[in-house]
Amino acid sequence: MSDYIVRAAVVADAAVIARHRVEMFRAMGVTGPALEAVEEATRTRLASQIASGEYAGWLVECDGTPVAGAGVLLHQYYPTVTNLSGRPTAYILNVFTEPAHRRRGLARRLVKAILDWCAAHDIPRASLHASDDGRHVYEQLGFASTNELRIELPERR
Repeated sequence: MSDYIVRAAVVADAAVIARHRVEMFRAMGVTGPALEAVEEATRTRLASQIASGEYAGWLVECDGTPVAGAGVLLHQYYPTVTNLSGRPTAYILNVFTEPAHRRRGLARRLVKAILDWCAAHDIPRASLHASDDGRHVYEQLGFASTNELRIELPERR
C-alpha cells in the first residue's frame, strides 16, 4: 500500500479541487453539460479564495498525485448563547476521494484535519452537507443532523 500524505492546498491546486468537486457531483448522480461550466467557475473562484485565505483546503497525495481533498469556508456569525462573540463558523465542502483510493479512511483524515484546524483557529462550529455514501463517516466523527431548512431560489439573470 502506498503512503498517503495530507497537505494544505495552494493556489496551483485550484484545478484539481475543481475537478474533484465536479466528480463529487457526478458520484451523486448529477449529470449534464453544465458541469463543465461549474468546473471552470469553481477553478476561477478557488484560485482567488485560496490566495485570499477565504478558502482553506487540504489534499491527500499518493506518490505525489492528489487523490482526495476537502476544504472549508468561514461564515461570519452573530452572537448566540453558545457563541457570545459571534466567532465565524466553518462550512466543510468539496470532500472527494478518487474511486481507486476509497475505503482507506482518506475522507476521515481530511475532515479530522479540518476539525483540528478549526479548533486551532477557535472556530466553534463546523457543518456540511453529506451524500448518502459519506454520511456514516461524518456521524462517526460526531456530526449530527440539525433542524436546518433550505429553499433553492432561481438565479437572477
